Amino acid sequence: MQRSYPGTAQLEQWDKQYVWHPFTPMERWCREDQLVIERGEGCYLYDTEGNRYLDGISSLWVTVHGHNHPELNKAIKEQVDKISHSTLLGLANVPATLLAKELVEITPEGLDRVFYSDAGATAVEIAIKIAYQYWQQKDGGRYRQKTKFISLGNAYHGDTIGSVSVGAIDLFHKVYHPLLFDCYTVPSPYCYRCPFEREQSSCNRQCFRAAEETIAAHAEEVAAFIIEPLVQGAAGIITAPEGYLRHVADACKRHNVLLIADEVAVGFGRTGKMFACEHEGVNPDIMCLAKGITGGYLPLAATLTTEEIYRAFVGRPEEGKTFYHGHTYTGNPVASAAALANLRLFKETGLIEKLPGKIAALKRGLEKIARLPHVGEVRQRGMMVGIELVADRATKEPYAVEKQVGHQVVLAARKRGVIVRPLGDVLVLMPILAMTEEQLMELTETVYIAITEVTGGDAL
Repeated sequence: MQRSYPGTAQLEQWDKQYVWHPFTPMERWCREDQLVIERGEGCYLYDTEGNRYLDGISSLWVTVHGHNHPELNKAIKEQVDKISHSTLLGLANVPATLLAKELVEITPEGLDRVFYSDAGATAVEIAIKIAYQYWQQKDGGRYRQKTKFISLGNAYHGDTIGSVSVGAIDLFHKVYHPLLFDCYTVPSPYCYRCPFEREQSSCNRQCFRAAEETIAAHAEEVAAFIIEPLVQGAAGIITAPEGYLRHVADACKRHNVLLIADEVAVGFGRTGKMFACEHEGVNPDIMCLAKGITGGYLPLAATLTTEEIYRAFVGRPEEGKTFYHGHTYTGNPVASAAALANLRLFKETGLIEKLPGKIAALKRGLEKIARLPHVGEVRQRGMMVGIELVADRATKEPYAVEKQVGHQVVLAARKRGVIVRPLGDVLVLMPILAMTEEQLMELTETVYIAITEVTGGDAL
């Protein structure tokens, strides 16, 4: 293959000299050897030296049908030949209009309006602003006191100021506290490290009661409850107990509080259904989508609302009801064309229908990992997996931060041709949905070997 760039050593030098990487301790980055990705094919990535790696994190939880898929590539190229960008401010474009109709048809019932942006954080920021403004304008301002929000402990909803305000991970958010608006927080349903110090065998659903009590106590002033349905992703793939989402949704309905479902990470098949809310029959008032919306090919996000919410923003110009929010690339035609091709592939390949077998295969591969002496818990929901590494399995004592055990396991897996990523000492496996069962076994077996190498000890 003809290359139009310098060698790997030069690229690595320039990267360390010029690039500031997200969520990356740069001191460590600059003293380690780096992997420079050149291309992808199917479920594999290739570096500039021609080495192949199984993509065990879907390139940050976004890739659905695999890299370099001909149908997705074709849709993007065809749209580029027509027009690459046209604003939605005062104009419409063909792909964005068609996509909005498709999204309304496949999302939970009642979500009838689509507002576009370009990332998960912006989708959430929009949801927060819509929820706030809705109550300011509903029934002539009767509910103007509803200005607060409720979110979960360990929540992560993005990195803009509004989305950080409803987040609750100190490592990411604490330094920005003076910039944020106040938010009510309910304990995370983190069963392995229960905030109520209960064992799962003696759980009395205290987290359920805590959520409802907070909603009831503050309903008069709360605009919305925001939740990552079923799985708190960046918190370490924390999986909620059965029925928790339904319980929160019902409590919100009873107390006249909007429910915002942040499906940025869990949407588009990640939990085994197209959307996580489907598992418990929840119809949120607002839903945030991104990541898998284009199959992992281009940045795009969407915030969907009910017609009831949308109508609160409709009025004569002098009434000032307009939602004055937008992005330069809102409803970008090329990204929208990619999203339409992505949704066509879901239908043509029957990918959702094939997921139960893959999820079961992944579960089988994880059983061996779960028996390792320094694996505290393996959490799986669909094709989302968190493997929590601990210094002491009996006491759940975590490793000291300076040991960077999760990072060391990632490096050990990379040596064996598999890319995974840690959230602290929780290893995240987020397979491309199109992976075969054989590739899923390759992924879990390599991770097993890497954990064993770093932490010592075979399966119990």
